[in-house]
Amino acid sequence: MKIKLLTLSAVLFTLSGFAQQPKFENTNADSRGYLVKIGDKAPDDFELVLHDGKKTTLKELKGKIVILQFTAAWCKVCREEMPYLEKDIWQAYKNKDVVLIGVDRDEPLDVVQKFHKDMNITYPLALDPGAKIFQKFADKKAGVTRNVVIDRDGYIRFLTRLYDKEEFSLLVKNVKELTERTSK
Repeated sequence: MKIKLLTLSAVLFTLSGFAQQPKFENTNADSRGYLVKIGDKAPDDFELVLHDGKKTTLKELKGKIVILQFTAAWCKVCREEMPYLEKDIWQAYKNKDVVLIGVDRDEPLDVVQKFHKDMNITYPLALDPGAKIFQKFADKKAGVTRNVVIDRDGYIRFLTRLYDKEEFSLLVKNVKELTERTSK
């Protein structure tokens, strides 16, 4: 009996150590896994290679409002959100200096191209091999879907995590307000 109690105590002690370990690898991550926050200058030291072979950077897009939607073909929540991004963001604001780019987390080109076609979206998807772009914004253990809204001057103005109708309506409101403002 004493051995069983000692074994049980050792197991519980070990499990309690796991429970106290941080959820994310990067200790700078917030409770939603973000490494960036509203008001930060958006990381821009990367190139976006789009599913059609075109390339761009945040530096090239300066002066426009940019929304990076971190996504993946396997993500059910991403698939739920994408039709709303297409209709309520891309179609509504693409002619108002808004750029929406889905950044597909660590999937090969053929998967990304099929995902784009299957979702029937017109906004571009970019490749993110090894989730290197994702990790500039969020901990590598943090999930998708998430949206990062970047203003005309390159500053982060809104962040979402998962698809929540209320938060999405705030995203749309934020984009609308940014399009109505002029650059600083």
